[in-house]
Amino acid sequence: MKKQKKLFRWEKLIWAVSSSPFGRIEPPEPIRKYGDSPQGLFTFLNNLLKVLIMGAGLYTLFNLIMAGYGYLSAGGKEENLEKAWGKIWQSLLGLVIAAGSFILAGVVGWLVFGDPKALIVPKLYGPE
Repeated sequence: MKKQKKLFRWEKLIWAVSSSPFGRIEPPEPIRKYGDSPQGLFTFLNNLLKVLIMGAGLYTLFNLIMAGYGYLSAGGKEENLEKAWGKIWQSLLGLVIAAGSFILAGVVGWLVFGDPKALIVPKLYGPE
């Protein structure tokens, strides 16, 4: 019969801290391709930001189409024309802000880091 090794108090504490009561939690399949490194988190967040910007562009396109329809169907009523112009103006302003954020990040990255993609696609350096 094999004798069990008796753990000291500090060894029990280390074992309790290092083991998880939930076991190993595996990331979902779509997230697994980003890896466990911190670089994977930045890549994931960068892709998420790009999807949000594309969504803003599609929303702007939809808003412009609906505002154009509202403008055409205003029938010469001043109130409806003003609503349509306001919607067109706000849609274009939102698109300029969304696109301008990328332009501003590129200019700041170029001036500060010498690389326009420094803030848009960050690189993490660390021990390997």
